[in-house]
Amino acid sequence: MKGVLSISKVTKRRGDRAILNGVDLEVGKGELVALMGLSGGGKTTILRTVAALEPFDAGSVTVDGFSLTPGPLPPESRLRPLRERVGLVFQDHGLFAHLRVLDNVTLAPRHVQRVAADAAEKDARELLAELGVGHRENAFPRELSGGEAQRVAIARALAMDPPLLLMDEPTASLDPARRNELGESLERLVKEGWTLLLTTHDDDFVRDFATRVVILAAGQVVEEGAPSSVLGNPRHEATRALLAERKQPGA
Repeated sequence: MKGVLSISKVTKRRGDRAILNGVDLEVGKGELVALMGLSGGGKTTILRTVAALEPFDAGSVTVDGFSLTPGPLPPESRLRPLRERVGLVFQDHGLFAHLRVLDNVTLAPRHVQRVAADAAEKDARELLAELGVGHRENAFPRELSGGEAQRVAIARALAMDPPLLLMDEPTASLDPARRNELGESLERLVKEGWTLLLTTHDDDFVRDFATRVVILAAGQVVEEGAPSSVLGNPRHEATRALLAERKQPGA
């Protein structure tokens, strides 16, 4: 399996606290890998580190041949190869409120990749249709449901055709029906060759749609494997604690 993402012995500290403590993670082409763990375990920090939104102190990160090294973040002019390799979908979607859906999706291809407007719109319409929101191309973000906004944000991230898509808690605001719609959309993307790394607390979603789950605790990978194995027969206390938390009333 060709590797798209390689994280090797990455550490990151904030003051006296180790946020990431020697993280090792490999993600291959066509995988949907879910990062799970109790709050504060380092899940979102990994995504932000891979996307060069936060620096790290030691180790290395390589995305499709482009490497990040420890220390201050490089200037944005040197990060363009990474921006073409990584798409990031924030938990709050991050759509531009003043732009219609189609303009949100075509913005980066037109202004970063210099794609002609008609070609960018054609590609955007295909992505929106694939994700089931083609009929909303003229809507503003405020007019979208949470599930629609999530899928538009995915289309915007994929418009640059990155080999790796990062998603932070994609099911957090979705009801069960919308969760399943999103999962089926992500399954189709994986079959078409994209690679997905996402954070989530939703073990049902992971069981249904992830190809692999990685459990984080105290900034380290403590368990990983097929969801049916890791979540069905957890070996590490952190995994058991995570599943027990999910069973609590209101969880």
